[in-house]
Amino acid sequence: MFLLPRSLRARMLWSLLAVILFGAVIQGAIAYRTALQEANQLFDYNMQQMALSMRSGIPLVSPAGLPELDDNLNGFDFVVQVWTSEGIRIFESSPSLILPQRAVLGFSDVDTSRARYRVYSIQTPTRAIQVAQDLAVRKRLAGGLALRTVAPIAMIVPLLMLVTWWVVTQSLAPVARVRGQVASRAADDLSPVNEEGLPDEVRPLVQELNLLLDRLRTAFEAQRNFVADAAHELRSPLAALSLQVQTLRRAGDDEGREVAAARLAAGIDRASRLIEQLLMLARQEASAAAGAKVEEVDLRDVAREGIGEMTGLAHERGIDLGLAPDAPPARVAGHSEALLILLRNLIDNALKYTPAGGTVDVAIQLGRRLSLVVEDSGPGIGPPARERALARFDRLGGGSPGVPGSGLGLAIVKTIADRHRAELKLDRSERLGGLKVEVVFPDAGRRPQRAALPTP
Repeated sequence: MFLLPRSLRARMLWSLLAVILFGAVIQGAIAYRTALQEANQLFDYNMQQMALSMRSGIPLVSPAGLPELDDNLNGFDFVVQVWTSEGIRIFESSPSLILPQRAVLGFSDVDTSRARYRVYSIQTPTRAIQVAQDLAVRKRLAGGLALRTVAPIAMIVPLLMLVTWWVVTQSLAPVARVRGQVASRAADDLSPVNEEGLPDEVRPLVQELNLLLDRLRTAFEAQRNFVADAAHELRSPLAALSLQVQTLRRAGDDEGREVAAARLAAGIDRASRLIEQLLMLARQEASAAAGAKVEEVDLRDVAREGIGEMTGLAHERGIDLGLAPDAPPARVAGHSEALLILLRNLIDNALKYTPAGGTVDVAIQLGRRLSLVVEDSGPGIGPPARERALARFDRLGGGSPGVPGSGLGLAIVKTIADRHRAELKLDRSERLGGLKVEVVFPDAGRRPQRAALPTP
């Protein structure tokens, strides 16, 4: 079984050259056969015209008066004989060849002792005229004429093959250039591949490659940021834990050891919370860079699930947590797990800064645009500090000193909101007096094809 080569260039060349060669053979065969037929028709026409021209051009003579002609006429391919109506031969161009007097008029093939002849006969009132031609001579002349017709085709085939080779090579030159760019770059070079001059069939492949490189670059940057943030933020908690362990060892009585152990446990909780939020932030950034599949999510279901998970913590702190009773069903294109993390962080942040006996409400507002709103009765955040509150590791006490936190809650919310092309707004709650966080989603009817949205 014939297998095509793996190289695209070689496959195109072999295929095109084979088609050209096959087409040239077919065309040459047709041209050769057509030329033979036309040559035979031309020779028959010449014989017919020669016979017709002799209908009245030969005088009637007796057999004794036949002209003496040379039997070796140079270059004369036709044999002419003329008989009278009585059967007397009055003219012959070749005395050594005697053709039978034909009763059948028109064209016929006659075998003689010398060769096979093509004969044309006509009958007039006074004579019968025959013109003959050796078929071997006819075939030789017709073959030469046919070969001269086919010769240009044979000459142009190599030229066509050369032009085809040049066109294929030039057409695939941009592909070779892209291959050279990718092969020569360093392992950490994730810059886009140049798309200039690429054919339309290859450009989409390079565009998808550039999208992949962009996602990889975003993922690597997120990884570097995570490592840098983790190294920076874990240094202080680990140092504090080390000091608390030393304090526990130096404690001289049970009361001192209990105080040191409580501080050590609180430090471990804070470090665990920090690590958990760091990992959560890294997962969201990596998921955004990887382009997870988009699905249709009902925000009301997300709100109910998030409130259900945080109800225990709210009850422990004596805070009223609930969902607005008139929350409408609202569907958005996004990721249910990420949106649940967003809501949990907003509720956790509100519970953390709301004093005991306060209120945290979750609402879904469906107007010109869809919004997810979380309000609390805590101290809120002043306008000058709201933009800074969205930055990583920026701990704002919000008027409540001593509140534990890593400064990552709102940063995670901002990352998930950006991933969903949503707008994050911080404002004062007119109803509860604390902080109002509003996540405004884009047009709910739009369904993005990719979830790999740019991260800030």
